[in-house]
Amino acid sequence: MSDNPFYRLAPFIKEFIYKNRWETLREAQVDACRVLFDTPHHLLIASGTASGKTEAAFFPALTDLYERPSTSVGILYIAPLKALINDQFTRLNDLLREGGIPVWHWHGDVPQADKTKLMQNPSGVLQITPESLEGLLMNRPNAIPALFHDLRFIVVDEVHAFMGADRGIQVLSQLARISRMAGCSPRRIGLSATLSDYASVTEWLAAGTREKVEVSSPQGGRKLRLSVEHFSFPDARDEVQAEHLERARQSYFDYIYDHTHHKKALIFTNSRSDAETATLELRRTAAKRGERDVFHVHHGSISAMLREETEAALRQGSGPAVAAATLTLELGIDLGELERVLQLGAPYSCASFVQRLGRSGRRGDAASEMIFVTPEEEDEEAQLPARMPWTLLRAIAVIELYVREKWVEPLVVRKLPVGLLYHQTMSILKSMGEAEPDDLKEAVLSLPSFRSIDPADYEDFMTYMLGMGQIERMDEGSLIIGMAGEKIVNNFRFYAVFKDDEEHVVYNGTEEIGSITTVPPPGYCFTLAGKLWKVEEVDTRHKAVYVKTSRGKVDTLWLGAGGDVHTRIMRKIREVLGETALYPYLAPSAAARLERARRLAKESGLLERSVLPAGGDSMFILPWAGSRQFRTLERLLKNNLKGRLGLRSIVPMEPYYMVVAGSTNAETLEAEIIAECTAAIEPLSLLSPDEAPYLGKYDEFIPHEMLRKAFSLDGLDVPGLIEVLKDWRQGT
Repeated sequence: MSDNPFYRLAPFIKEFIYKNRWETLREAQVDACRVLFDTPHHLLIASGTASGKTEAAFFPALTDLYERPSTSVGILYIAPLKALINDQFTRLNDLLREGGIPVWHWHGDVPQADKTKLMQNPSGVLQITPESLEGLLMNRPNAIPALFHDLRFIVVDEVHAFMGADRGIQVLSQLARISRMAGCSPRRIGLSATLSDYASVTEWLAAGTREKVEVSSPQGGRKLRLSVEHFSFPDARDEVQAEHLERARQSYFDYIYDHTHHKKALIFTNSRSDAETATLELRRTAAKRGERDVFHVHHGSISAMLREETEAALRQGSGPAVAAATLTLELGIDLGELERVLQLGAPYSCASFVQRLGRSGRRGDAASEMIFVTPEEEDEEAQLPARMPWTLLRAIAVIELYVREKWVEPLVVRKLPVGLLYHQTMSILKSMGEAEPDDLKEAVLSLPSFRSIDPADYEDFMTYMLGMGQIERMDEGSLIIGMAGEKIVNNFRFYAVFKDDEEHVVYNGTEEIGSITTVPPPGYCFTLAGKLWKVEEVDTRHKAVYVKTSRGKVDTLWLGAGGDVHTRIMRKIREVLGETALYPYLAPSAAARLERARRLAKESGLLERSVLPAGGDSMFILPWAGSRQFRTLERLLKNNLKGRLGLRSIVPMEPYYMVVAGSTNAETLEAEIIAECTAAIEPLSLLSPDEAPYLGKYDEFIPHEMLRKAFSLDGLDVPGLIEVLKDWRQGT
């Protein structure tokens, strides 16, 4: 009995388990108890959605707080989304009610009175976003010791969402600053459902500490139910084709409606615009059929109140309830017994596919069910590569890579995060008030993500900042935030390290609907929250738009960029085109479209050569490379080969193909590309001398040469391109 970790848990946790009729602890929960009770190590819990990761992290950590009450916040929980914090806050409140351990949440939608109570009585569990934590560290530095001096555990949820992004560097910096300011050494617990490369993640999780990370990765065998449907939208060149297009669009939205409106379902899209359009069309379909409107929309530009209404509709009651969403519902929020997930188009990554798939089938033995609905604008007169159904092929590729091979994209950490260097320098200086130059340099360069930065480069950076007025030197030599810097640092947008466009808040009367980045003039319409609105008044000074409901059809107001695609996905697409295998999850229309694409690929020689003649002096390049390698090849062509080979135009269709025109031929161009990559390519040679592209939000405050170096390391991938070209040489 003593070997069973259940008996070591706090009484209120045992009672929670009894009430929920759990027959046994799950494997991840047993592992977590062993590591957190019996070792000093950090812990990474990498298991599927609905596998009990959150409970695995909190059961032993809360037991520690129950047995030895902390004299400050004892557990810090960091999550990427406010919605995820709200969800976990509710779940933890239920768990902790009997344990006498308070749980607090802190983000932009939390009332100030609740935050004040925490500051007056730091204790229990604090759930927070990186942006709110940045605000605490910057603006309330004197409160940090009282808040965190007895911090025992830091739980980082959805580790994969942080690691490959600037926010991950921000989080690591914050953890190091908390330890330094509060004199604590908390253990770290990372949670994720979409990891395959544990080495890079454990290195990230332990950065700046001496303890090793143990990994719990139980391999649950979940049942999957997948299908892929395909819709062709013909090019409307005349009135007849326009009618065909309208019928095809109606069939597309009818299919989505018929497969969701009687269920609790999520419809994932790759952009806010697609989520808005889908919701608007589904509501119109319901109205035409005289049926209930059960449709909602959920994305980052919807007001907090409407997002919470959507979450409640999905979580509570028997349904039906349907929400079109972007990645705001992709991460860990427990939406209860969702019956089905639809994906409009295809995810850009296997990681996204796994997260979205995991939203359904979270209860008992229910299967995770996902339907891909892949629309294609089909034009038989288009150029050869444009006649490939790339979205359908990407859907098949991500399914095959994950389901057959359990492959998920490895996480890549920035080598030279210069924008974050500015951000953390200004944040630390703001919290210190003033600092000696050497003290500031030590405080910044000792953070885990900046230890490889040359101190001389940092001094050049500081000189540049002085020249811009971002910082100022006092008469006695110490540094303070400069007047130009104050304008940046004192704006609440500074807390976020991801790019966020300035938005106008939209009001219908006194009700906040959401926000938009592009504001139409009064009298014009736009879509938001799945409804059509007409602009009545624009208050530019207060960045507000006042609207009333309207009818009709208009475009939505966001320009969404696609995600990056990994080289492995592009290689799998090539394999799929070259094979004869049948995929049982393809609906007849999707299977027929794949067969047509395979036939075209074979007849055209598209799989045999990476550079093909396209008629006249034009050529197609199909590198079968991921997004970063594709962009590296594009720069190689523009900067190293364009003049030498007489190329007059290079048009990229990232990441699938390029159209190149010039005085050379396909054989010569392919040979020259391979020869260029056989020689040692200096990444900086792929930038023109006056070019210093931005990769992040704060890159504009970085010296020219430092920015060029950062782009050559993190914006390009010369080694990856060389690997791709090995396949060219082998003819595979």
